[in-house]
Amino acid sequence: MAITEQRLTLEEFLQLPEEEPPLEYWDGRVTRKVSPQGQHSMLKLGFANRINDYAVPRKLARAIPELRATFGGGSPVPDLAVYRWDRVPVDPDGKVSNVFRTPPDIAIEVVSPGQSVPELLKKCRWFVDHGVEIAVLAHPGQEWVRLVRAGAEPLLLRGADRIDLDAVLPGFELTVDGLFATLYHE
Repeated sequence: MAITEQRLTLEEFLQLPEEEPPLEYWDGRVTRKVSPQGQHSMLKLGFANRINDYAVPRKLARAIPELRATFGGGSPVPDLAVYRWDRVPVDPDGKVSNVFRTPPDIAIEVVSPGQSVPELLKKCRWFVDHGVEIAVLAHPGQEWVRLVRAGAEPLLLRGADRIDLDAVLPGFELTVDGLFATLYHE
């Protein structure tokens, strides 16, 4: 949902005060993130935990939830941003920087009730068009995942299909069923 029809420059947008849920700037528009509900939050957490459990000990990458990244003339806040280990910005003390000015290697969005799947696919394409290697869209209600890569149609995955993130996370194993299993409270 666009919250303003007024066109802002990226610099003007970055001067706006932070809000909750956060505002995003991409494709020349200001939008507000949808407040996450239970399944959205659990799926995002499950995805982040699976990635970090695999990638952090190997120093391959880090999955960071709700991170503002300003790049490609925009300033989106993907549900989950995955940066290769050597691309995570650090400050002079070696701590992770507060400001990220480069695209993530993987941008993950999770569909919330009431969100437009075509609009989220458009956002995933925007990510890829602006330097993200793989954009992932996960739909908790319908239990599918779409992978968006440059030069290819979005790939629809279901059930036992493997979520192939090898370009960034070589050897990472996760199926669609495995991802959506994180939603069950057993």
